[in-house]
This record gives sequence, structure tokens and C-alpha cells, in this order.
Amino acid sequence: MADKKRERRFEQAKAPAGERPDRLRQQKAPEEKRENDGSVIAGRNAVIEALKNGRGIECVYMLTGERTGSLVEIEHRCREARIPVKEAGRKKLDELSFGEHHQGIVAVVQAYAYAEVEDILAKAREKNEPPFIVLLENIQDPHNLGAVIRTAEACGVHGIIISRHNAVGLTAAVVKTAAGACEYVPVAKVGNMVQTIEKLQKEGVWVCAADMDGEEARKADLTGPLALLIGSEHKGVSRLVKEKCDRVVKIPMRGNINSLNASVAAGILMYEIMTQRGS
Repeated sequence: MADKKRERRFEQAKAPAGERPDRLRQQKAPEEKRENDGSVIAGRNAVIEALKNGRGIECVYMLTGERTGSLVEIEHRCREARIPVKEAGRKKLDELSFGEHHQGIVAVVQAYAYAEVEDILAKAREKNEPPFIVLLENIQDPHNLGAVIRTAEACGVHGIIISRHNAVGLTAAVVKTAAGACEYVPVAKVGNMVQTIEKLQKEGVWVCAADMDGEEARKADLTGPLALLIGSEHKGVSRLVKEKCDRVVKIPMRGNINSLNASVAAGILMYEIMTQRGS
């Protein structure tokens, strides 16, 4: 019996491809080559020139443990410009650089210019509307940021304020997820969220944090000049920032899961605010 099985397999292997069983002719499809869409700069000289010319760089990835030659100068320039420098393995750099020769360094470039907090407040005044602002503390997922920007545009938000450190910026992935909303929603980047909250409060804006220990959002008064604060995906709103807020609200939960994705929570609360403001 074993000899007959071996003979059948031998005959199958000799048969033309079209006559072989599917399991014998299955082959892995070639991977589609990814191309740089302008969202990254790879290579030491290219990154140095970008820094010299003031190109908008979100962050720089350097090969773990590699600080030789021009990488020392690049790290120094990044510190002066307050650009985050992160360590990454060679595989990560290969992925980020779309397979380009990166020489141990890749810079992620911002896709859109940032606005100022004053620009956001001015936009509300121009529309003769009470400010409606979204604050994002340390949001790191580009798809979350892009989704928030997209929903914010639909809800009439005047602008978004994001953290400078430990957070994603306006990268190509964010802009793509926002699906055109970046053309209409100004985004400001700040280094100190507490100081920004204090600044908004001086302008008469109430700051409302989203957290599970707050009152139900639908029972809270969310009309008037308002800034909605959403915390990071993993830690939520930090203690110091939450203490500075005027009120804390939550989304009622009826299931077994006690938290929502950051962009989903932001979307629910933005629509609640829009409804209370009379659309």
C-alpha cells in the first residue's frame, strides 16, 4: 500500500501544473513593493539637510545603540529643535524607509503645517460661535488621530490641540485616515497640556475631560465655550491634566468591556456636544 501511495505522488509531481492538485501548485504571491509616499526621509545626509532647511519633522528613528559619525550631529540638532529621537532595530528602520538605504536613520515628516491655539480661537470668533475644541493628550495611533480629525470636521469642531511629546503628529497616515478633513480642521501642537488648559480657561473656555469617574455626558451641560479632552489609548487622562479640568464626563457602558477606543469615545462625545449645542 505504501509503495502505491509513493507512485501516485511521483506521478502527480510529474504532471503538468494545470493537472496537479491545488495543494501542490499553491505558491506564495509576490509581495507588492511599497514605495515612499514622501512621508519619510532616509539616510544621514538627507536628514541633516532637512533639519538645516527647517523641514517639518515629526520624529527621528535611529538604529539602537548606533551613535557614530554624523548621527551625533543629527541627534544634537534634533534636541535643539525639540524633535523626538527614538531608537529602533534594523528591521523597523527597513520597514519605515520602504526598503531604501537608510544608514541607520529615518525621519518621519509632517504632512501638514500646524496652526496655533490662537488660530483656533480666531476661527470660532470669525464664525460667531462659542469655541468647540478637542484636546488630545498623548494619542499615539495615527489611525486614532486621523479618525478624530474626520469626526471633528463633521461635528463643527473649530480645531484640535495635540501633545508635542509621546504622541503622533500630522503624518501621511493620519492625513489619509482623516480623508480630507485636514483641509478644514486646524491642528495645533503644544508642549505643555496643563498650560494650554489654563490659557483656554482664561479665554472663557470650559475644559471637560473624558474619564470613567465622571458624570454621564448626556446629563452634563456641554453647551457654551468648551474644550473636550481625550486621554491616551493606554493610560487615559493623566492625573495632573485631569485636575486642571473644569469637569469630567463619562460615556455610559452597559456591556462587560469598561473602555472604548480613543477615537470612538471622542466621536460619541463630540456628537453629544454637537447635539446639546443645537447642531
